[in-house]
Amino acid sequence: MSKYYSNRELLLRVIWGFLQVITFEYTPRLLYGWRNFILRIMGGRIGKGVKIYPSAEIMYPWLLEIGDNTTISWGVKIYNLGKINIGSGTMISQYAHLCGGTHNHTSGNFELLRTGLTIGSNVWIAADAFIGPGLTVNDRSIVAGGAVVIKDVESGTMVGGNPAKVIARLDKPYIT
Repeated sequence: MSKYYSNRELLLRVIWGFLQVITFEYTPRLLYGWRNFILRIMGGRIGKGVKIYPSAEIMYPWLLEIGDNTTISWGVKIYNLGKINIGSGTMISQYAHLCGGTHNHTSGNFELLRTGLTIGSNVWIAADAFIGPGLTVNDRSIVAGGAVVIKDVESGTMVGGNPAKVIARLDKPYIT
């Protein structure tokens, strides 16, 4: 994805800034369908049965795709400078941070890199975890609370720590 923003994206960002406060943040928790509707209007691809809590922060709805029956809990930050894909049956717990962008530290100008990231299906990202730019957390994995993920996570593994390391192989999924 381009490192620069188009005029259209800049305009949409201003519109979303107002809409997010007025129609998203101050809605009762159980109005999941309403928040999903607002995200869809703004170009998000939101599956059926998705529960997004009102305090979740989403940078660019039009760069977000979420599968069915996924939950985005309190205070989750979805910093989707690039496209973020989240699979079905996934739980993103409170205060997790999905970071879909960074800067080129090897250049003098620190150009913006709009990397995005992918979270698979039947994944649990536990509270306060950080998922770094450009990564994939594959299906049926668990990222432990407070983990800092800086490498892809294999299917059927649990990772934890800073930096996150494999702490268990999962014979069967925790989330069904």
